[in-house]
This record gives sequence, structure tokens and C-alpha cells, in this order.
Amino acid sequence: MNQSDYSFSSLPNDIALRIASSLEAPDLSSLSCCSRAWREICGSDCLWESLVKERWSLLYETVKNPNFKDWRGFYVNRHEEKVVQAASVVTLVENCSQFVSLEVVDYLQAIECLKTMQFGFKDVQMLLLKSKLSVLLNLIGLHYCLNILRVPAFRTVEALWNSQIAGRQFSVQWWKPGRWFYGFRIRNESHSRCLSLEDLAMAKDEEVLAILEREAIHEILTIARISVGNYSTSILQSSQSSQ
Repeated sequence: MNQSDYSFSSLPNDIALRIASSLEAPDLSSLSCCSRAWREICGSDCLWESLVKERWSLLYETVKNPNFKDWRGFYVNRHEEKVVQAASVVTLVENCSQFVSLEVVDYLQAIECLKTMQFGFKDVQMLLLKSKLSVLLNLIGLHYCLNILRVPAFRTVEALWNSQIAGRQFSVQWWKPGRWFYGFRIRNESHSRCLSLEDLAMAKDEEVLAILEREAIHEILTIARISVGNYSTSILQSSQSSQ
């Protein structure tokens, strides 16, 4: 059997289309560069319409029209818009943490930005759950998926492993104000946790998510630190709400 036996022309159109339909957008674009025949099949509107529907289901319902053409162009334009929006969140976090410290208000602002921009799970997975970004940004993306999008744990864990960031470690440390005892206030209680992103996704310590959520706590001085290997960075800091 020679090489020509494996050419595109030897594949029935329905088989070729099924192969292409199993791919994500980046792989589909790469396959389209292989030949003119694959470029034609990979540019099929039915493939890109399916990708738009999967990634932006709510948006798809608003633009769905049997006469609509160029779903690939729609997908590319929308993706580029999300890339710009994600870059603004990255810049926000980097600017706020330039002195290796990020106030909790800035942490939550980044999450609120993702919510306002209507990021979906695929958007976060493709643009924030990436190994080349800081663990802080991974954590923000993961937190958004868990608490805002309510993505099931098994899907977030799968996304973390696919991006090779599941084992990234971070530590959270916080203080609870000491109780009053016979007119004297006992010293603040120190608490800390060391978790991986996968641990957080699997809710192995729900108290940490409550600390990061901030709305779930009152009168608590919260300081969280993120650690990567020998690199430790203070990422969340807030003052006692009662003061």
C-alpha cells in the first residue's frame, strides 16, 4: 500500500467530514493547511456552526438563521474579540500585582470582568487555563468556572490536565480575629492551606473557596499567597471588614 492510498481523495466525503468534525478549532485550522481538498472540507459551514454553538450557545441562539453563511468568519471574529478581552484581564492582574501583591478587590474585579464579558467555559479553557500564564491567572479562571459558570468538577479537572496545570500549587493563609475573653481579646488565629488547582476543582477544601470568594466571610483578615516551586507571591490581601 503506497502513500497515495492515504490521500484525501481516497476518503469518502462523509468520512472526511466526520474526521474534521471531531477536531477543535485550532486543529481544524491546522488540518485545512494540508491541502486544497482539506481546506475545502475544513471550511464547511456546518463544522464552524457546530463550534460556535458549542462555545457560545447563548450567542448562537441569537444569531441562528438558516440563511446565515460564513460561520467560520463569525467564529474567528468572536475568538479574536475574546483574545483582546482576556488580554485586558491579564494586564489588569499584572499591573495590580507588579509589586507581588494583589488586593482581594482586584482579584474579584478580574472575575467580575470575565462575568461582564460573558466568558464561557471554552473561552476560559483556551485563554486563561494555560501553562504559560501565571498560576494566579489560572486560579482566577478556575474560580470563575467553579463559582460563576458552575462547571462540573470532572470537566474542570479534565481541562486542567489537558493544559498540564492540574498540579500547580498555591497556598492560602488567613487570620481570624481572636475572640473576646473576660474583656481581653485573644490573639488572632492563623490558618493556612496548601492546595493544587486540581484540589480546588475537586472541592477538597471548600473553606478555601469561601475565603477566595470573600463575600462568604466577615470580620476576617484575609491574606492568600500563591507558590510555584521556590517562587512565592502574595496575591490576596484585605483588611478586617469590621475596622
